[in-house]
Amino acid sequence: MILDKSNLFSEDQAITVTANSTNVIDLGSADDMGPGTVKEIWIQATEAFTADGAATLTVSLTTDDSAAMSSATTLYTSAAIGKASLVAGYKIPIRGLPTGAERYLRLTYTVATGPMTAGKISAGIVNARQENVNF
Repeated sequence: MILDKSNLFSEDQAITVTANSTNVIDLGSADDMGPGTVKEIWIQATEAFTADGAATLTVSLTTDDSAAMSSATTLYTSAAIGKASLVAGYKIPIRGLPTGAERYLRLTYTVATGPMTAGKISAGIVNARQENVNF
């Protein structure tokens, strides 16, 4: 999997309370990723999440025709993921870009029953997901 800094929503972004991704991705510039490829959203915990209570995390992909994301529409929302599952390396898969995407995309990380006391996420648009094969 090859990552492109211009196609990252978050790079080791600390998530302790509900927050938007650090970056908004402009699909106008992401289109140069290569014709004919299926783009995917890659979301991965890069630091284990902890909380005093039974906190959960939900990730939503939103889109808008404005970089300000003032009238964003939600394209996808993950199931609530408990803190025990959110260990370093845990991946939240979104297969392909959902239909209805406008020019700009952003992720929203929603913490429930929180706050989290630690935890980081990296996320972005990639051409294909990483699949290691053990020989």
